[in-house]
Amino acid sequence: MAISYLTVGVVVERRESDSPWIDHAFKPVAVLPDAPDVPPWTSLGKDGRTERFYAGPATLSLFSSDTGQLIENFVSGHGQLWVSIRPTGMDPPVEVVGVTADPSEGEGYLEGMGDVVEPVPMPQHISDHVLAFYKVHHVERPFIKRQRDKARTDVFGVRPGGRPQGGQGGSS
Repeated sequence: MAISYLTVGVVVERRESDSPWIDHAFKPVAVLPDAPDVPPWTSLGKDGRTERFYAGPATLSLFSSDTGQLIENFVSGHGQLWVSIRPTGMDPPVEVVGVTADPSEGEGYLEGMGDVVEPVPMPQHISDHVLAFYKVHHVERPFIKRQRDKARTDVFGVRPGGRPQGGQGGSS
């Protein structure tokens, strides 16, 4: 199986909340085609009640066994990346759980209790890499419907050795 790894940068947004229970919420908003040469949690700017941060690098992994799912990502005409972050309860406030181009894996990210999962636009550089990986490694696998074995009704209720099961005929 062929595998390709890309290091990307994850951008998260901190939005102030009107809720009486929380002060703010974080969500992933972008993926950078390369991890920038700045430390994680560098502020990228503030706009009113929101502030964006470079949350840190992540590894985008592509597997040749998943090329069928990867191409499904482009059915709408433009690819997305699914980014999962998790609150830490300390500093830094969230950690990057993962980034994927596989829609099935992105859906699997939703199983993490408390994780925040968002689809974000796929940068052109990453899109080109994913499509090139697909072209090189995709193998069309035909769908083969499994045929059931015919049930052998002549052996129901018979123990090995030819004796009937469950108190039918004979004494114990």
